[in-house]
Amino acid sequence: MATTPDARPERGKARENQVQTIFSEIAPRYDLLNHVLSLNIDRRWRRKAVSRLDLPTDRPARVLDACAGTYDLSLELARRKGFQGEIIASDFARPMLVEGKGKLDQAPVRPICADTLRLPFPDASFDAAMVAFGVRNLSDVDAGFREFARVLRPGAKLVVLEFTTPPNAFMRWGYHVYFHRVLPVVGRIISGHPWAYTYLPESVKEFPGPEALADKFRSAGFQAADWRYFTGGIAALHVGTR
Repeated sequence: MATTPDARPERGKARENQVQTIFSEIAPRYDLLNHVLSLNIDRRWRRKAVSRLDLPTDRPARVLDACAGTYDLSLELARRKGFQGEIIASDFARPMLVEGKGKLDQAPVRPICADTLRLPFPDASFDAAMVAFGVRNLSDVDAGFREFARVLRPGAKLVVLEFTTPPNAFMRWGYHVYFHRVLPVVGRIISGHPWAYTYLPESVKEFPGPEALADKFRSAGFQAADWRYFTGGIAALHVGTR
């Protein structure tokens, strides 16, 4: 499938504008598409991501969900038995936060429209941070990790769930067929957006692999940055300690 010029990931400020435009425009169909296109596997990935946060037990926790979208990751944590504290859900595409707000009900989740590269929070103000499928969209991944390091308390965990390319040749072939041929067509039909779901596989293709991403954790000041593949390597979970 040919890639339209608009679908190619941009650089710098143009990338910020591109991502903000995409997610603002697909917000009304975002949840449906997430679960349909992932065959609901994304729910299991989020559960595993939340289980790695290692929150304090002697006081209520303050957790950052960056690039929060429509709050699926925030709600996975908020509904977990025994969770006490507050989740700050930030995203710079306001329509995503607005679209998902009806799901919050009485959950301890506070939405804030904010840019992950310029977080409006004091130093060392969070007990943990998490991101699901958002780091890939940052115009400067290294700057994003430095911001996470800045706002996290010493010893706090950063958990990042992100798409990647499977290491196994057979899985990689099936993945490319689905991501580059099936997903863009289904995404375009359901969302009505001409190129948002062509941008997705293009952005994954240019994103650093798990080893390189772990290096970015460490370069930003995180210790014990480890990772593991999910579902044959179509996604990876990274965990770093501030």
